[in-house]
Amino acid sequence: MKGKDVLRPCEPNDFEDIYTIINDGAQAYKGVIPADRWHDPYMSRPDLEGEIQDNVLFWGIEQRGRLTAVMGIQDKGEVNLIRHAYVRTQCHRQGLGSRLLTCLAGMTAKPILIGTWADARWAVSFYQKHGYVLLEEEEKERVLKKYWRIPPRQVETSVVLADPRWFQSAWRPLKDRVDARSGCPLTDATAAG
Repeated sequence: MKGKDVLRPCEPNDFEDIYTIINDGAQAYKGVIPADRWHDPYMSRPDLEGEIQDNVLFWGIEQRGRLTAVMGIQDKGEVNLIRHAYVRTQCHRQGLGSRLLTCLAGMTAKPILIGTWADARWAVSFYQKHGYVLLEEEEKERVLKKYWRIPPRQVETSVVLADPRWFQSAWRPLKDRVDARSGCPLTDATAAG
């Protein structure tokens, strides 16, 4: 089946497929995330249009001429955000999300941040399997407020995962930076050399 898969940037005429995939894939959250955060549809057409206007660039995997998985990347200056990663329910367990994540992460030298629901353990586990690390609560709140436009209740019920590049980002306070190889905190002396 993989030989027939096409990983490609989404185009304007993919809008309805993106909308359908997001809302189909998001059914997994129903009953898991707080009830006050669940909507049906999970993402409305105007909300999706707003995300695209806010420069979320969607990529997808097409199988036999049909878009089956989507994931967005959003440039936020010093970092990129991975946004709206969804696979059609009947296409789970084919490695589509992994392929998209690997592709999008490889498109940038910037640190990557990913926000998801704290209670969506499968999503957290998926990102951890790919080397992303949960941020501590204080840092999570800081980055959610800086890079995302979400209500306070969603900040409370979300987590943020970061790739290894994040932990060496020059803009982070020195006390928060760590060496990627050793995991040791950086000091003024080690940061300089």
